[in-house]
Amino acid sequence: MIRKIIRIDKEKCNGCGACADACHEGAIDIINGKAELVREHFCDGLGDCLPECPTGAISFEEREAPAYDEEAVKEAQKKVFAKNQAMSTHTGCPGSRSMQIQRSETPETIKSAPSVEQLSKLQNWPVQIKLAPVSAPYFNGAKLLIAADCTAYAYAGFHQDFIRNKVTLIGCPKLDQVDYSEKLTAIIQNNNIQSVTIIRMEVPCCGGLEMAAKKALQNSGKFIPWQVVTISIDGKIIE
Repeated sequence: MIRKIIRIDKEKCNGCGACADACHEGAIDIINGKAELVREHFCDGLGDCLPECPTGAISFEEREAPAYDEEAVKEAQKKVFAKNQAMSTHTGCPGSRSMQIQRSETPETIKSAPSVEQLSKLQNWPVQIKLAPVSAPYFNGAKLLIAADCTAYAYAGFHQDFIRNKVTLIGCPKLDQVDYSEKLTAIIQNNNIQSVTIIRMEVPCCGGLEMAAKKALQNSGKFIPWQVVTISIDGKIIE
């Protein structure tokens, strides 16, 4: 049958999972860092997900699609509720799933370690992408570090291994709900940037930061060496 149903533009989607959380019917999943309408017969065509999308990736279209199956939706909702009750299962964006990280160090080990003063390697301020100037003296000849907010908390040696000798910009596309690519493009175009390192977490919503940085590099019209480093939730570099 021809009916109104949602359409997800994968080019605009940053994988934040807000639409999946907003869809009470469970029609949307996050797959490989992108939102997908995986159960067309669960989509009622009312569009509760539309206003929640920070990038405008969701719209309506009329096309051939299976009819909305209310009974199937109710049955699926019952199963999800029962599973959540039993296991406190998280739904929506995997990046907001609550977990406890177990470390091998014991308090005794930490206390016995020698006290060494740790010096910050940060050499610019502000660091938030939204607050950063488009041009500044420290950008001249800089190695630019574009990092997701959470990476510095997850990776213990962040200052020494990543911030050192770089100009640092940080952000979170899920929380800021802005397109960083325009600001980053302007920074790269207006300054003599030598290289770009993108540090992201393994969670899908961090894909928005990586995509914005890559888009900025492309839109700048400059050929600049770049790399992406992914940090796991337990603080390891994922090869």
